[in-house]
Amino acid sequence: MRTMTSLEAQNRFGELIDTSQREPVLITRRGRPVSVVISPCGDARATMFQFMKTMSELSPLRGKEAEEALASTLSGIGKDALSEGLTETDVARMIDEPN
Repeated sequence: MRTMTSLEAQNRFGELIDTSQREPVLITRRGRPVSVVISPCGDARATMFQFMKTMSELSPLRGKEAEEALASTLSGIGKDALSEGLTETDVARMIDEPN
């Protein structure tokens, strides 16, 4: 994963966008992580994989803690989908359909 300071991200925004299309970019301020830029790249499954990989690198979870974090995340995604009028079948179809 590429890392840029917040100042570099401001001054080289085009490069930030280009790089994020290839790999996640971690933005730091005063040496601490403050943001991650991930391109959706039109493929929901690849984007979710990138997100999960990035999160595991930044805050590795193991065992029961990882299980609870995943369940919480999936629950939130499910609630968001439901509020948009999507069913589980709709979401599964969207993930499985090639773009």
